[in-house]
Amino acid sequence: MAPDSPEKIEVILQGIPASDGIAYGRVFVFIQSEVEVPHYEVEAEKRIDEVARFDQALLLTRQQIAKIQNEVEKNIGPEEARIFDAHLMVLEDQALITETIREFETTRMNVETCFNKISQRYIKAFTEIDDEYLRERASDIRDVAQRVLNNLLGQADNSLSKLADQRIVVANDISPSDSAGLDRSTALAVVTDSGSKTSHAVIVARSMKVPAIVGMRDLTTRVVNGEWAIIDGYDGIVILNPSESTLFRYGQIQEQKKTFETQLLDANDEPADTLDGEHVTLMANIEKVDEIGLVTSYNAEGVGLFRTEYLFLDTSRIPSESEQTIAYQKVASALAPNPVIIRTLDLGGDKPMEGNAHLFPKENNPFMGFRAIRFCLEHTDIFKAQLRAILAASAHGSIRLMYPMISGVEELDCANAVLEECKMELRQKGTAFDEKMVVGTMIEIPSAAITADILADKCGFFSIGTNDLIQYLIAIDRVNNRIAHLYEPTHPAVLRTIKHVIEEAHRKNITVSICGEMGGDPQLVPLLLGLGVDSLSMTPPLIPAVRFLIRAMTMADARQLADDAMNLSDPKQILALCTDFYRERMKAK
Repeated sequence: MAPDSPEKIEVILQGIPASDGIAYGRVFVFIQSEVEVPHYEVEAEKRIDEVARFDQALLLTRQQIAKIQNEVEKNIGPEEARIFDAHLMVLEDQALITETIREFETTRMNVETCFNKISQRYIKAFTEIDDEYLRERASDIRDVAQRVLNNLLGQADNSLSKLADQRIVVANDISPSDSAGLDRSTALAVVTDSGSKTSHAVIVARSMKVPAIVGMRDLTTRVVNGEWAIIDGYDGIVILNPSESTLFRYGQIQEQKKTFETQLLDANDEPADTLDGEHVTLMANIEKVDEIGLVTSYNAEGVGLFRTEYLFLDTSRIPSESEQTIAYQKVASALAPNPVIIRTLDLGGDKPMEGNAHLFPKENNPFMGFRAIRFCLEHTDIFKAQLRAILAASAHGSIRLMYPMISGVEELDCANAVLEECKMELRQKGTAFDEKMVVGTMIEIPSAAITADILADKCGFFSIGTNDLIQYLIAIDRVNNRIAHLYEPTHPAVLRTIKHVIEEAHRKNITVSICGEMGGDPQLVPLLLGLGVDSLSMTPPLIPAVRFLIRAMTMADARQLADDAMNLSDPKQILALCTDFYRERMKAK
């Protein structure tokens, strides 16, 4: 169908691609209004009833979410239904409930006011977290809080399940509950002003194979209901009022993309070998035990980064040593003999645990403050419990240990000393563990990169966390919209630092992996391999595209690419060089 008003000017807008696919249709602007919270003092004789009203609202919310979860499991799948486990956990968070009751008893204000104040405090804490995935969890709390307030006030909530016909959904953001209401027969695509690639709306869209774009900033104010648009989820492009020639071109692109995706999946069953016979080890980054299936289904050769802090952040209490042992053992035994690299806790000022605020003092700059290994070396009871759990699990598979945020040899020595204490304790108890378990460190602080030769004498491998390393090297907060455009992985300082780390590691006969976002970007992978990286670890769904590219190139060409890049001074020229390299290999395939 052609646009209703051909005279309208075609407008092309850029966002962040979040779910692959191309869609064409009319826009539906979804506006989710905030609940207006009343503010009044509760009379003494009604205070017991007020607490009971709060309990009833929590119960009703729990029932509503359980119903949504059942519908999602039936219509989309069990993995996607687990999204709402986090929502149910919010409702069972004793810290949140207790603090609300305490606020009510102290102020005597109505329970809506008290609950809104406490929940907003939690939302703010998660919003300020540096980690993108964890920052998105603020939407879980916001979604649940909105539903609880609706139930307290007796108001009905909006729903995307009521779309009359096929539409491209455009919103400022989409809550998990709203995303659960998406119907693949009516939702052609999802586009949001805010959000990220890890938002629940995006997760659901990917599961439904619905194109999605995030980070459009002000699209909701630039479009109107019924306007025609093309959504390019591959490149993050929104085209308003597309011309006939654009429609024809995108029809061709869509067919090409479908063919290419089929090729990717076919190639994923093949080894990641270059055309000149060099094998590249591709591993997976995971956060939870239930992601084991993703590791195997995408044919990863083990886990290059197991982010253990999610075991702690999924609950308001610190998991016991035995609970941790069981979790690590499940992953190790399921993936044996492939290795599983377990990163010790990366908790701290930017990743506070609910209900444990006393462990994390407020900081002006938490991203460079009391976190990760610094936190662990001060709270050795928590650290030792985790280390013993990892050691005990090492008897059931090929586990390697990795420390985060190491800034120098002193911290590495201290961490290893604590590890030796844990080994001695387990020997005394007669608990079996791998006496030869390899211990490595992440390189994500410039001081660690500069002293790589010293650190290499103290550990068995390096894993470069490019996300943090880049922002520390060039002083760019990648989550700050005003300066995010300055975040450049191809900056000469970044490439020189990576090359230095690799050279020093290889001189000391230890391996180097990349576990940051660069390692999962097919356009940058040849450059990294040309610099000498030994293995790559990434989010599992990114593996097929990286594997496909590796099988289309030679390592000799990758080394030449790296040499050429190192002779350039402009990050954009280096990126263009990498892009041309990638496109030439894709054409050849």
